[in-house]
Amino acid sequence: MSMSSSRPYFLRAIYEWILDNNCTPHILVDAHVQGTQVPQQHVNKDGQIILNISPSAVKDLFMDNTAVSFNARFSGVVNNLYVPCGAILGIYARENGQGMMFEPEANPQPPAPPPVSPTPPVKPVSDGAKRPGLRVVK
Repeated sequence: MSMSSSRPYFLRAIYEWILDNNCTPHILVDAHVQGTQVPQQHVNKDGQIILNISPSAVKDLFMDNTAVSFNARFSGVVNNLYVPCGAILGIYARENGQGMMFEPEANPQPPAPPPVSPTPPVKPVSDGAKRPGLRVVK
């Protein structure tokens, strides 16, 4: 039986553990993994970037089973970052280095696009039907 990756579950757990211990969570990212959106000018010669994902450093942090996304400032400019879970090589506390490193995935799959929420069908209004309306009551 094939199971889903445990990486996103470990990421969320270690993130919470680091915060609970009043430390600063950082992730090590392979910026060359397909679908990764990080500021390329800050990627090192090995194709990696370290990102501070503490609540005080990012806005709108979202971690699910496919990716980590958030807004962060680099040189005063707001960037929207998107990191597939397969691109995350590790998560650790800046203060003491404790955390977890991951093996690079052999063939990381690009994340599926976010699901589109279905729009409810529009009911046609018949000519004889009374339409709802609002009125001012004094």
